Amino acid sequence: MTLDIGDTAPDFTLPRDGGGTLSLADLKGKPAVIYFYPKDDTPGCTKEACGFRDAWEDVTDAGIQVVGVSKDPVKRHDTFKAKYELPFPLLADEDGTLCEAFGVWKEKNMYGKKSMGIERSTFLLDADGVVRKVWRRVKVDGHVEKVLAEAKGL
Repeated sequence: MTLDIGDTAPDFTLPRDGGGTLSLADLKGKPAVIYFYPKDDTPGCTKEACGFRDAWEDVTDAGIQVVGVSKDPVKRHDTFKAKYELPFPLLADEDGTLCEAFGVWKEKNMYGKKSMGIERSTFLLDADGVVRKVWRRVKVDGHVEKVLAEAKGL
């Protein structure tokens, strides 16, 4: 499955850092950025998360919500979030259901070795949960700035 501009984001309820759950319904009412990343506390994923953290004043001024999603368990999210003082929720999609629904679970080829993994991707949803912009195969450098520029237009 692939999620494209104009599609309504699939409904979900997933465990989040710190305990509890977060659902699509919790995000409705304000624009939201849902970004998928391969693994907590790895170089690219840390840089991306810290990019959103470092732009947090701009994010909140624009009224945007940010949510990170990976297949890591809640405990690992808790450690990652505390280590880098991340101000937004991290969701644990351990069985990959949300990754599949957003079309980010892909075959990867690294140095000739094929494996399945999360394709770094970001989705911008409007206040009604409709996809307004999609970034796939994200390159981390400059990405947060591009997302904020698009989100401020909603």
